[in-house]
Amino acid sequence: MNCTIIDHPLVQHKLALLRDENTGSKEFRELVGETAMLICYEAMRDLPTQATQVKTPFGTADARLISGKKLALVPIMRSGLGMVDGIMKAIPAAKVGHIGTFRDPYTADTTEYYCKLPSDMKHRIAIIADICIATGGAACEAIRLVKNAGCTDIRYLSIVATEQGIDHINAAHPDVRVYTAAVDSGLNEEMFVVPGIGDSGARMYGTR
Repeated sequence: MNCTIIDHPLVQHKLALLRDENTGSKEFRELVGETAMLICYEAMRDLPTQATQVKTPFGTADARLISGKKLALVPIMRSGLGMVDGIMKAIPAAKVGHIGTFRDPYTADTTEYYCKLPSDMKHRIAIIADICIATGGAACEAIRLVKNAGCTDIRYLSIVATEQGIDHINAAHPDVRVYTAAVDSGLNEEMFVVPGIGDSGARMYGTR
């Protein structure tokens, strides 16, 4: 699989709290943001840097700055919105787009209902964010839209995923690497990840 599982103890600790059905909406939202920030660190590990020198209060230090393409964060509404603040703490200069998709409860087909992306996506690295990868349909649709906007470097961030969903992404978009904290066993009849973390949108916002 073209997938990196983030097994860092801090990520796994926060994931355990996210899975707990007794975790309330406020804490759930905070944990989503914190976990997303930590996963983002791993996804950005290979960003190119350039050497520079910085004058400190006591002298001059050799340092490195990120170089190359700028970044764009693209959450999938609505649960992906919960990952935005955490990721933006790590990359505050990134531009933010939004993609809205709807999964038909009877056919599981994915339909786009909203797409607003930065106009210069072809010059940016895109970070697509959604809490769960279930069937992979929403992920593939979001990747397609970002590619249509001209972007050629895309990373997909989630907190939990299924092997089925990752395989779907890998088959449709083998150039896109997935970063997640866990790969779970499968889906229930409502197409939610099992054991998963529940309906992440409902748990964050209190509405289903």
